[in-house]
Amino acid sequence: EMNKFLGDVLKNVCKQLNDYPYTTIEYEMLKESTYPYTNIERINQEKERILLHLEAIKADCNALAMDVQKTLKLKDVVEEDTFTSFSASLDEEPEEE
Repeated sequence: EMNKFLGDVLKNVCKQLNDYPYTTIEYEMLKESTYPYTNIERINQEKERILLHLEAIKADCNALAMDVQKTLKLKDVVEEDTFTSFSASLDEEPEEE
């Protein structure tokens, strides 16, 4: 299984190296092709940092939404959706005798 895994990694790196239009491979090309495999720990740390930042943004958005609902109420009455009550009365047909 380890040999299969290493073979797949090597196959992916070679495919990426074949995308270059040059006949020789420079060290920078090899480094770029192997980056996902040699820096997996750094990539995972960056992923975790981004996810934590997104959670913080989500919490800020929720707090702002609650503030808007509290502070921007126009009346201290139960809010009704006037459009739905208006459209419901239009849907009722008058009874014919």
